[in-house]
Amino acid sequence: MSRRCRTVKRLLRHKPHGVMAVFGPYNFPGHLPNGHIIPALIAGNTIVFKPSELTPATAEMTVQLWQQAGIPDGAINLLQGGKATGQALLENRDIDGVLFTGSAAAGFHFHRYFGGQPEKMLALEMGGNNALIVADVADIDAALHVIIQSAFISAGQRCTCARRLLVPRGEQGDALLQRLVEASAQIRAGKWDDQPAPFMGGVISLDAAQNMLAAQQKLEGLGGKVLLRMRQPDPRSTVLTPGIVDVTGIEVPDEEYFGPLLTIIRYDGFPEAIRLANQTRYGLAVGLISSDAAQFDQLADEARAGIVNWNKPLTGASSKAPFGGVGASGNHRAAAWYAADYCAWPMASLVSDTLTLPATVSPGLPF
Repeated sequence: MSRRCRTVKRLLRHKPHGVMAVFGPYNFPGHLPNGHIIPALIAGNTIVFKPSELTPATAEMTVQLWQQAGIPDGAINLLQGGKATGQALLENRDIDGVLFTGSAAAGFHFHRYFGGQPEKMLALEMGGNNALIVADVADIDAALHVIIQSAFISAGQRCTCARRLLVPRGEQGDALLQRLVEASAQIRAGKWDDQPAPFMGGVISLDAAQNMLAAQQKLEGLGGKVLLRMRQPDPRSTVLTPGIVDVTGIEVPDEEYFGPLLTIIRYDGFPEAIRLANQTRYGLAVGLISSDAAQFDQLADEARAGIVNWNKPLTGASSKAPFGGVGASGNHRAAAWYAADYCAWPMASLVSDTLTLPATVSPGLPF
């Protein structure tokens, strides 16, 4: 490289998109929206925050805390309301992008609406029909703890909750299922201030409770065998008890049941388990309970999911790691550096502080 060329610098800048609409979910309403809000602000954007209409007070407190922390006026703007309010926000031409966490149905609507508008930034973090594979298990109680924490924590209202439990056929699988049903039947479900403290609280609303009971009935109507029936002890309460349904060999909808309902699928051989785990339009999370490291390596190679865990619950995540999935689970990754990347667009430059004629010029030029 000539001395003259050495004066050329390569620069990279990042520019904010502008005004970003953040749509927050009702589960973790004080946490999950910040997975979009914080990186968007870091990148220099301003925010219109539309929370779930089911958790308005949490959203209001969140914005008040931002204001108390000294954020400039207009950097975060709170827009409360239901579906019509959200649609009006989508239709506002001054919105430069949408950052969304919520259901696949809503995310698909956003995707269709912004079709043909490549200038709009669209980041979708949606749900999953997540599979947890049980393979070689030496400690059944330890395995049960991972399963229960994966399936029933927060009453099943986490997007990474296990919806499908893949259990090997045979005596070992039979014994694990029997213990799982026995342990799940003893899980305490109740109000947050009950004593002794419950493991599970209620689902978000009475409508959600009825939807979960209807889902169990639907699976049973398709031929599923109810191993543990989900119940609503008090019809005036949103509290449900855990439900477990064996759907082995039955064609069931590829849906995310957002509550304490776990389906069981029996399998023959680890390759079939991986095939069944990948047999979903979603691709958020998959997990393995096994003492065989080679099985985890195989799963990590072949899994179609953004989160792949080994001997740990599917629920819970590090804020230092990207979070999200593929397929119907979304596109970009909330949290960590990945979020900061999609909240800005890069500008590349070649610059020189002097204007000089190159030592070698292209043929055919009069220099």
